[in-house]
Amino acid sequence: MKRIKTPLTREGIKNLKAGENVLLSGTIYTARDQAHKRFAEAIKKGAKLPFGLKGEVIYYCGPTNTPKGKVIGSCGPTTSSRMDKFTPALLKKGLTAMIGKGGRSEEVIKAVRKYGAVYFLAPAGCGALIAEKVKSAKIVAYKDLGPEAVRKLEVKDFPLVVGIDMKGASVYGKK
Repeated sequence: MKRIKTPLTREGIKNLKAGENVLLSGTIYTARDQAHKRFAEAIKKGAKLPFGLKGEVIYYCGPTNTPKGKVIGSCGPTTSSRMDKFTPALLKKGLTAMIGKGGRSEEVIKAVRKYGAVYFLAPAGCGALIAEKVKSAKIVAYKDLGPEAVRKLEVKDFPLVVGIDMKGASVYGKK
């Protein structure tokens, strides 16, 4: 199992292979459908995004309410394909990695290859368990979206599987 830290670099992720297990530590940002729609609108208008994308990781997640004494509520991955129409533009702007569950479109796989990114899979159905890997959580954009607000998370040894590597190899067999 490899340990990797953010910010991610193309050099640092180039040897990751589809199917490989990794433990990620550092900063990641949560964003789901509505946040991605706003990102796309900002890019189209030439406006600034809530955070820089270079070297960053977006986790497709909308955490549940935070229980007393906890850093975050259950924070399992959501289905990634819902973000597919927005993903190539974010990769073009420098996004280095995404975390979610499920397969991706051929267009996303091509963009991952073209822009030198990686797609990670988080363990589905284990949101309460992986929440223990989140050391801090803070809303940084779009608070009005509630659970879908963009959060900056600090994680330690967040367990992931490489779903699509920089060469476009996928655990789902698409390339």
